[in-house]
Amino acid sequence: MLSIRTPHLPLILLLPVLLSACQPQATQEQPLNITQAIVDAATHIKENDIRADIEEISSDAYGGRGPGTEGDRMTQAYLVSKLKALGLTPGAENNSWLQPFELIALDAQQPDTWSFTTPNGIQTYQQSSDFIVAGGKQALEANLKQAQLIFVGYGIQAPEYGWDDYKGVDVSGKVLVMMNNDPDWDANLFGGEMRMYYGRWTYKYEIAAKLGAAGVIIIHTDHSAGYPWQVVQTSWTGPQFELPNEGEPTLEVKGWMSNASMSDLLASAGQNLDSLRQQAQSRDFQPVNIPITTDITLPITITTNTSANVLARLPGGDLSDEVIIYTAHHDHLGIGVASSADEDVIYNGALDNATGVASVLAISKAFTQLPNTSKRSVLFAFVGAEEQGLLGSKYLAQHPPVAPGKIAAAINMDGAQINGRSLDISYVGFGRSTVDQAAQKAADLQGRVIKGDQDPSKGYFYRSDHFSLAKIGVPSLNFEGGEDLRNGGIEAGKAFNEIYTNKNYHQPSDEITSDWLFDGMVEDAQFGFYTGWVLANQTDFPAWYAGDEFEAARLAALKAIEAP
Repeated sequence: MLSIRTPHLPLILLLPVLLSACQPQATQEQPLNITQAIVDAATHIKENDIRADIEEISSDAYGGRGPGTEGDRMTQAYLVSKLKALGLTPGAENNSWLQPFELIALDAQQPDTWSFTTPNGIQTYQQSSDFIVAGGKQALEANLKQAQLIFVGYGIQAPEYGWDDYKGVDVSGKVLVMMNNDPDWDANLFGGEMRMYYGRWTYKYEIAAKLGAAGVIIIHTDHSAGYPWQVVQTSWTGPQFELPNEGEPTLEVKGWMSNASMSDLLASAGQNLDSLRQQAQSRDFQPVNIPITTDITLPITITTNTSANVLARLPGGDLSDEVIIYTAHHDHLGIGVASSADEDVIYNGALDNATGVASVLAISKAFTQLPNTSKRSVLFAFVGAEEQGLLGSKYLAQHPPVAPGKIAAAINMDGAQINGRSLDISYVGFGRSTVDQAAQKAADLQGRVIKGDQDPSKGYFYRSDHFSLAKIGVPSLNFEGGEDLRNGGIEAGKAFNEIYTNKNYHQPSDEITSDWLFDGMVEDAQFGFYTGWVLANQTDFPAWYAGDEFEAARLAALKAIEAP
């Protein structure tokens, strides 16, 4: 079970009744059983349907489904046609299937080298192998001029944990060198081994911009990032998409540097990276000025385009004004730049996330086969631009089709099980909300065991679309088949996952192959269907457990819909 956050928000003192409802406890309503009729509806989740949808949108014809491309528009049209055929209704405003949103693409011309002035001369590093850098603002050029480096440890300000890596030091105009992750050596500090949002690169860039820094260089290690350097190379090269800036503070540059290269750079100024890391593992840490400056100019090509979330609704009954949302992102990385004529540079995104899209489509079909309408409405949201920073779900959360206080729960599928049926279910977020109780009913029906995040240090909770909805208070189920395979056990499951992460994740090789097994995908989609059915029909409104970091947002959302 994942660690539960300690209470730190005064809003929890204002609504004791709601707080009591947030405590893990047996539901007060009559038991809601998954009947044979529900099981019969689940049989309409079929391998052939899932396979066909994956093969279609992960084919080369869709060009990797890059946001704003023809492949993106083809994907949207394909999804609309499938949803129409199922008899669902449009879920966006003005009776539309699409919720369009504007994308600002920033394509920084990365220099071949990046040079730093040190006490012992100029140190120069190579693009791609040593560093990756991108523009941090929506402008035609980003510049650093004799900007000094300063090491700020984890780069975190967390007053609720008595942690401040900045200690009031003025970092305006400087380049902040910081570690990935958050403090993880003490179970009572932050989330212990489980990474919190403070450990995500998105937070680190946000806090640095807020404090007026000119740039950030995040030090990459496989462990602290949760993925190898090649993922940084592919994800941060080429156009970087953003929603239009609405006055938020920005950086000049956003950078990454490999651990070996940063260690070498710091050593040139008489600093030892391992020693600095050790200093940073303390609340008493003080920022360390590094006698290194740097200049860099990045010409930036700015283009404006649009993508869209595809939204479909299945109206409910007695509680039809409340919704359960299923989410799956329909985008991937598009087409890369070939270095030879025969190089495959189409990022097909078969597992990530054609499998999730196909699974949610299959679940939507099962809902249409139910003998009775669910109490709550069900919204199927296929969101765009997830790979660019959860932009589609961020826009959905900013412009939800119903008030946040009416969104009962979310079920997110970001990658599905391709290695066969598993005895367990990996549920990122298990132990945080009463959604657990609905998921447990589904797991019991299938004779499976729910396990919390199997890689808590990688911060998966903050890396997929359910996180955007959590920020407006919506509790969620983010799950996939576990590692304890019915054929091969945990050892085989771990081995398959390691191969995918190291070889295929965010690579052109993420394609459907003859090795894929679909029985586990079907079983997992049925699990997601059963859980959603329970959430859509139970009387109790799902809630975060007391003290969770998103509880205050939930209580505020509920307060906002109270009658005046």
